Amino acid sequence: MASPNRLQITRTVWLLSWISLCTDLASEMIYPILPLYLESIGFSVAGIGLLEGIAQATAGLCKGWFGHWSDLRRQRTPFVRTGYLLSALAKPMMAIWANPVWVLLARTLDRLGKGIRTGARDALLASEASPQTRGRIFGLH
Repeated sequence: MASPNRLQITRTVWLLSWISLCTDLASEMIYPILPLYLESIGFSVAGIGLLEGIAQATAGLCKGWFGHWSDLRRQRTPFVRTGYLLSALAKPMMAIWANPVWVLLARTLDRLGKGIRTGARDALLASEASPQTRGRIFGLH
């Protein structure tokens, strides 16, 4: 019985889930030590809060806009690829650049990547799902 259920989850869903897992692992490894790193390069506590506020606001505001844009263009993949690429490039930039302004830009770029990919990725996952597999697909992802 397990074999037919597994076949209902497409290669695209498995691939997106794997990429998302790797990206989330990288983010979760950085997030706990980021305040200590930021403080060591000259950020104040208020500066750290401001940086995170700007970064999270960027992601939040961009999700709807880029999701709508991917709907209008009827293309999901370019948005998903661009979003994951920006996040992958931004993470090492935070370690390479020790200037607070550049770290702010790298962190914002990371969250911009999240904003670009989220709506398109969720729409892509939904398009891969049937009514019977929707919960399984979003649960896996």
